[in-house]
Amino acid sequence: MADETLYPLHVGITEAGSLYSGNIKSAVGLGIILYRGIGDTIRVSLTGDPVEEIKSAKMILRTLGLREGGIDVVSCPTCGRTKIDLVSLANQVETMVQGYDLNIKVAVMGCAVNGPGEAKEADIGIAGGNGDGLLIKKGQIVRKMREEQLLDALRQELDQWKK
Repeated sequence: MADETLYPLHVGITEAGSLYSGNIKSAVGLGIILYRGIGDTIRVSLTGDPVEEIKSAKMILRTLGLREGGIDVVSCPTCGRTKIDLVSLANQVETMVQGYDLNIKVAVMGCAVNGPGEAKEADIGIAGGNGDGLLIKKGQIVRKMREEQLLDALRQELDQWKK
């Protein structure tokens, strides 16, 4: 159909479900369609706050390389070396970065052992463990600090980031 008409083609996964299951269904379904170059506009349809639909749509487009802008947050899975509340920290970082118009990657790592190495692909990152934390830029440790200072240190760095 996309090849047969001059009209924009709107694609979406109707009644995808809750925030969790609907995001997975939308990402897979829309990802396949958009990756093939099909579609001019999209709709993510979730049960819940429509703002979540917009956030999900933007993330799908960014992940496929079809949209730029916004900070891409990556974080490691928890493991035996994690000595910090990584889940809470990663969620706080995700919320905090929504207010920045930067096209960079931020890493949130759970330990100071693998954190710098895993964060080397990120522009900036933080890693925590045993009460201390690290600020990392391009895989290089820039500063060591107390764990409770990590979020503020990251915020200060983002506030000063050169576009």
